[in-house]
Amino acid sequence: MAVSEQPIQPASRPGGTGIMRILLRQETVLFIILVIGVLLLSTQTDKFLTKDNILNQGRLLTEVALVAMPMTFIIITGGIDLSVGSILGLTAIMLGYGWKNMGMPLEVAIVFAIAVGTFAGFVNGFFIVRLGVPPLIMTLATLALYRGLAEGISQARSVRGYPDWFFQLGQKDLAGIPTQLWVAVIAIIITGVVLARTTFGRGLYAIGNNELGARFSGIPVARFKLLIYTFSGFMAALAGYIYVSRVSTTRSDMGTGLELDVIAAVVLGGTSIFGGSGTVLGTVIGLIMIQLLKNGLSLAGVKGDATIVIVGVVLILSIMVNNFIQRRTGASA
Repeated sequence: MAVSEQPIQPASRPGGTGIMRILLRQETVLFIILVIGVLLLSTQTDKFLTKDNILNQGRLLTEVALVAMPMTFIIITGGIDLSVGSILGLTAIMLGYGWKNMGMPLEVAIVFAIAVGTFAGFVNGFFIVRLGVPPLIMTLATLALYRGLAEGISQARSVRGYPDWFFQLGQKDLAGIPTQLWVAVIAIIITGVVLARTTFGRGLYAIGNNELGARFSGIPVARFKLLIYTFSGFMAALAGYIYVSRVSTTRSDMGTGLELDVIAAVVLGGTSIFGGSGTVLGTVIGLIMIQLLKNGLSLAGVKGDATIVIVGVVLILSIMVNNFIQRRTGASA
């Protein structure tokens, strides 16, 4: 009796595929690159890994981190918000204007300024949702509008002379940690839980993957979009308040270019610019990588122009890695 020969299949190891998926995650790859970069930069200067330097970088990182959280939500839905830097600048001006020119108590002026920034985000969302204006066009227009309002209201004048308590959030420490860094950590935890563990977060992914399908599934797409653009305005306004507290003055050019740093960190962290994928963890790693890369290169004596080029190269390479990972995981699925 003939016995047919069958090729012997190697036994698959339990959990092997799962381990490979973890290793091929954008966050894992980015974290490995971050560790390698930190180790290399630490060999160039002994000031890089000191406690004072790391905490100072956390202080400088806070404004970008706060704005990056809602930007992650927005980009996951396939949108964009280019006006966040202008909202930060407008908030700063309204804080000083409300206090000095309108005679508000400083506490009221802070609430007033944050309300103005939140309303600016709501306006973005309203036009995008109700009138169907593409996010890129709408927020590009309000980038110019809000910056123009800030410059017109301030008349190129700055506001100084804030009382000492005002600087608690921007310049002081709490338990040895910069106060604003505590705010950033709380915001990161809350947004991370919302995105990963709630129906709202799953709805954002669904909108980014297939907005029409999300509508037919009963997801309130318009309401979700309006919420995240309003939230973006609020966080940019909060960052504006912290910014003024940190630098002790208000200027209409505050926040210029902030949107580029925020979007770069979000995309570097693996959030697809086309929507449907991304995590808060990835954004945080992207933020830390860009900030430490800039700081480490600066301490190593690299000039500003060269630093920008290096950060740009890292961003391009990370996007290429992300695309490669998505193709591999898609092929193995």
